[in-house]
Amino acid sequence: MQKQHSMKLFKNTNRILYAILSLSVCFLFSCKKFLDKKPNSTLVVPSTLSDAQALLDNAATLNQQCTPSFGEASSDEYFLKLSDFNALSLSLRSQYTWLFYPTIGTNNDWAYGYQPVYNANLALDLIKDISETVSNKDAWNNVRGSALFFRSYYFLWLLWDYAKAYDSSTADKDLGIVLRLTSDFNVPSVRASNQRCYQQVIADIKAAIPLLPDYPQHVFRPSKGAAYGLLARCYLSMRDYKDALLYADSCLQLNNQLIDLNGDKDMPSGISAAYPFKQFNKETVFYTEMNLCLSSLCYTAIHARMDTALYNSFQPNDLRQQAYYSKSSDGYYLFKGSYAGSYYLFSGIATDEMYLTRAECYTRTGEVDKGATDLDSLMCKRYKTGTFQLPSELSPDNLLDTILEERKRELVMRGLRWQDIKRLNKENRNIILYRVENGETYNLQANAEHYALPLPQDLIDVTGLQQN
Repeated sequence: MQKQHSMKLFKNTNRILYAILSLSVCFLFSCKKFLDKKPNSTLVVPSTLSDAQALLDNAATLNQQCTPSFGEASSDEYFLKLSDFNALSLSLRSQYTWLFYPTIGTNNDWAYGYQPVYNANLALDLIKDISETVSNKDAWNNVRGSALFFRSYYFLWLLWDYAKAYDSSTADKDLGIVLRLTSDFNVPSVRASNQRCYQQVIADIKAAIPLLPDYPQHVFRPSKGAAYGLLARCYLSMRDYKDALLYADSCLQLNNQLIDLNGDKDMPSGISAAYPFKQFNKETVFYTEMNLCLSSLCYTAIHARMDTALYNSFQPNDLRQQAYYSKSSDGYYLFKGSYAGSYYLFSGIATDEMYLTRAECYTRTGEVDKGATDLDSLMCKRYKTGTFQLPSELSPDNLLDTILEERKRELVMRGLRWQDIKRLNKENRNIILYRVENGETYNLQANAEHYALPLPQDLIDVTGLQQN
């Protein structure tokens, strides 16, 4: 009922229009005459500002079970029991063990990611023919700002999956993703450089900021706070800590609320509940969930067992261990701490992430006391009241290590760990991933080529794009 109630804002959107648009991405590289002929005179063709807004209010396409999940499935936050591993297809077993085995079809992060990009581009193309006036200025601005935000949001997720970690010394040569900047199917798809892709993401977000409201009508919709948070994410993944600090701070200037695990209205049944966190809680700046591609079999609550070392790393007074995990009948632990308030995995932007980003960037840029203050502010809401203590030795290196460990504990199962591993290994953290199945040990070395995941094979076959 909660999810149905939350959709009231979007109830006037046209279902027929959405059905057409949902199908459109499947034909992205097919018949050039797809848009030349209207197949049925009763179908709605988007043409108005309201239509453009409806494209961006389609939460089923842009917010719910949409963001990439292959990186999460490839990360080190969980493991599979042997019986579950053996039940997987060859493709999923290869993905789980970091072997090169490209997916086939549209049930993958690439297809899911480019569908919101198409909606955003179609909205942008529509408003080129709609003049901005005094009477429609707010609505026009919201459409353009939201479309730019959504396009950049999904471009960044796709970069985290399919491109190497950003490295300023090689970014102009490293392959990025396809920058689809129009809804015209006839424009060929070409992979841009990593540098060009990140430049586009940043340009889109910065162009969106002055057009968006400070706060959204609903967290399905973009806002200035969400755009600041997205820029913080982007710059952090580029290891540009000065700019990541600037925009994490800007995000927190608009919303710095934190849930108190000692007791909070956004945890109505307490930390022992099956799913403790209220959906759309006060920490949520922008709301999305990870998609339910085939890779979700690897890490949903049904199959994933949480990494034992991660579970055991929580201190005795840390309430997150109870809030995030429940014990399964086999003695291992399952994840229950999603801000989706269900088994769906929240991947949106939240204030706890921004506190950790700002703390890390303060520490890296020499403002150790401010970094410690941010860490303390968050941890005091996560530990039993009055029990959290900062490290006695507050050297920059010691504090940074502590913040990165808390980032791993706090942001578990949000799709962020894969990119964190990629960027941190660029700084010689030497994070090596291991899995053991059927008596065989698999590993993924730091900075391995597989950190740029393989593109779908049929996409390569049809378009001629260069494979990773």
